[in-house]
Amino acid sequence: MTPADLVLTPRGLRFAGHTYPCTIGKSGLAANKKEGDGGTPIGTHRIAGMLYRPDRMPAPTAWALPIGPRDLWSDDVNDVNYNTMVRAPYTPSHEKLRRADPLYDLVILTDWNWPDAIKGRGSAIFIHQYRRPGYPTEGCIALSRAHLHKIAGQISTRTRLIIR
Repeated sequence: MTPADLVLTPRGLRFAGHTYPCTIGKSGLAANKKEGDGGTPIGTHRIAGMLYRPDRMPAPTAWALPIGPRDLWSDDVNDVNYNTMVRAPYTPSHEKLRRADPLYDLVILTDWNWPDAIKGRGSAIFIHQYRRPGYPTEGCIALSRAHLHKIAGQISTRTRLIIR
């Protein structure tokens, strides 16, 4: 581990000498993650990208990509584009990235089951804003808006997310 890594601990997400309260999947940590199980996968995951809502905030880094109204994430295990960003209109099951609520105003993407997705192993694990303290996710890691923005401005594509 390095100081540049994000490390999930029982007290929160540790990064650059600080520990930030966070929430994880409603089923806790998962050693054998599966689509829809609500678990947060154990392992070392690379930061694979960052998305943001340009109508709600400036780009947090030069490498962050804007989320547009047609941007979606495929979560259909039978879809050839499973666990990738796709564009509307789109028939297979998907999640909207441009949401009415602020949860995905800023999304840090991990390489969980990406870029070569294995069917049923689980779609994207994001780091995003939480609904409220203590409210679990579907498997992602969620932080307060302020903490998410602070971390986003300091990470790089060399940063790793370590979940033990």
